[in-house]
Amino acid sequence: MNNKQKPFTVKLRSPEKSWNRKVLIIFLIFTVFGYGLSFASSSSESPAVWKNLEPGLDMGIFVASKKSIVGDSLIRVLRADTRFFALKLLNSSASKTKKRYSVKKWVNQNSLVAGINASMYQKNQVSSVSYMRTGNHINSTWLSKDKTVLAFDPTGKNLASVKIIDRECEDFSSLRKQYTTLIQSIRMVSCKGENVWAPQKRIWSTAAVGIDQKERVLFIHVRSPYSTHELTNMLLQLPINLKRAMYVEGGADAQLYINTGKEEHEFIGSYSTGSREHDENTFSRPIPNVLGLVRIKKE
Repeated sequence: MNNKQKPFTVKLRSPEKSWNRKVLIIFLIFTVFGYGLSFASSSSESPAVWKNLEPGLDMGIFVASKKSIVGDSLIRVLRADTRFFALKLLNSSASKTKKRYSVKKWVNQNSLVAGINASMYQKNQVSSVSYMRTGNHINSTWLSKDKTVLAFDPTGKNLASVKIIDRECEDFSSLRKQYTTLIQSIRMVSCKGENVWAPQKRIWSTAAVGIDQKERVLFIHVRSPYSTHELTNMLLQLPINLKRAMYVEGGADAQLYINTGKEEHEFIGSYSTGSREHDENTFSRPIPNVLGLVRIKKE
């Protein structure tokens, strides 16, 4: 942690009585700290809604078009240009101790700039629920029915550095040979740019990973609970030019952590229908698999 500047945090408590008053307060906070604020209603990219953290790294904070039942109803998006940043998968299964850490600790122990959940995990507290490998290490051999696979660490120079493969419209059996790191998860936005998550009543905090129209990586975190179908619709309305997206975690486990050395931000989930129906969580839970951002060293 950088001690020169205190981390910027937003208090995530129960909603205020007046939504209009709350939006005004949020607007003033983010104006003071240099953040633009956007409502989920515009499809064009506006530089005013993004704060540049360093070359190739931007953070956008958006007010959801629908007020959640608890919390601040904010959608946080970290955007990374792959000319400046590479993805890195970290697994507790790759270590002798199999020890799990919070996303914050994973990031700071491994000299990363940011991190988010890599996927949901099984009851053994180590293995991903679907296929996951990096290099020669295979965390989970199970190739499930889930339609999306995040692929990076390409085997050739002419390949995209990061790709979200849609198994419904692309040949995964061929593409999987072109990348040495693969993370399978649940599809939110298809190759056609459509919301493919079925409507549901259950709601929860969410962590997701996306790619925009310029092939930049998006780490998405929403503490306030929404159904994934509803959230996906709102993400498609935001000025983030979302191309594809996959769900990586929900509830109290959902985490996003950023530490550039000059700024530090930590966002954690809380709410989940049927288990933790509150917005009181302040604990960053240890998780086994983390997707991180690392700076690309310029020669």
